[in-house]
Amino acid sequence: MPYHIGFIIEQVLGHVTHGQNLQMNVALDPEVRASWALPTWKNSGLASKIPVYRSNWTLQAGVQTRRALSQLNRRADLDILFFHTQVTAILAQDWMSRIPSIVSLDATPRQYDKLGKTYAHNTGPGWLEQGKWRLNRNCFRRARHLVTWSEWAKQGLIDEYQVPAKKVTVIPPGVNIDIWKYPSEWKQKDQVVRILFVGGDLHRKGGQVLLEAFRSLRQDTDGDTIELHLVTRTSLPHEPGVFIYNNMQPNSTELRHLFFTSHIFCLPTFGDCLPMVLSEAGAAGLPLVSTPVGAISEIVIDGETGFIVPVGDSEKLKFFLRRLVFNPELRFGLGDCAKRLVKRDYDAENNANKLLALLKQTAEETGHHLVRHDE
Repeated sequence: MPYHIGFIIEQVLGHVTHGQNLQMNVALDPEVRASWALPTWKNSGLASKIPVYRSNWTLQAGVQTRRALSQLNRRADLDILFFHTQVTAILAQDWMSRIPSIVSLDATPRQYDKLGKTYAHNTGPGWLEQGKWRLNRNCFRRARHLVTWSEWAKQGLIDEYQVPAKKVTVIPPGVNIDIWKYPSEWKQKDQVVRILFVGGDLHRKGGQVLLEAFRSLRQDTDGDTIELHLVTRTSLPHEPGVFIYNNMQPNSTELRHLFFTSHIFCLPTFGDCLPMVLSEAGAAGLPLVSTPVGAISEIVIDGETGFIVPVGDSEKLKFFLRRLVFNPELRFGLGDCAKRLVKRDYDAENNANKLLALLKQTAEETGHHLVRHDE
């Protein structure tokens, strides 16, 4: 009998790409009948006029999730539910009591709170935060199993929410390796070294720090030998050596071409959990330069797949960029290590298969799959 799995994937930030990759790879499993719900942030129409609701993502995601689950379950009984992230599950805990559920997250709410200033996210008074903690803890307890994107997030569940380690499996988000391969001989023939940055929020992702480091580096070198390519939603004035792309779409051919024709990937972010763009850059064979926030050090291994620089330190960033610009062998070596690490740990198809195996196992262990089909 096929496993009927309901996938609820929030559609903000990097979770959009995660959802796209999951949909692509889940469709390859003939044992799975997948139904999808994709809660989306809405700031127009009726949603923009309702006090509290219009500014609260947990409420918006929860209402959309409950409506979607009712529709999905009317079409066919669901064997198991998969929520990503826990934001979509908070107001669906009655559904989690009826249908076995796995909850996935890139960071715990308290980890997110610690990064909050960079996301323009503020914590509330103590009584409110304690209530939120209890609500999330209950959600994690009600889930049959939990999936985290990183060891960092797993440890957060253990330390902050009293979750047993055996209840958590680390399955990182993946990148579709085959579409990110590039002909390496392109870069060996280039005379211009291209530094690539991909981040919708230029400020939070450290784009201004990178611009400062690049301008200084360009003054110290022959300016025509290095370029900076910025993929961002932020509009910037023209300046020599800097190229701006404001309308690139995730996984698009145009975006992949930028990765293939670049030599260094740099994301000196102030606040992130585990940016999926790092695995895309690693799959394309680029050395990675980033900061030690969230779980980034699990993919940017200092001196192996790239370099870790202190947050906001443009001078140190310039130092490492200079090393990479003028040392092709170092670039190729670090990029090759990054490619191997991504293939081992961040392959979307492999990781989707791991996730599906866990979902099937959980449905079997709870007896829900067998009971439903016996009926």
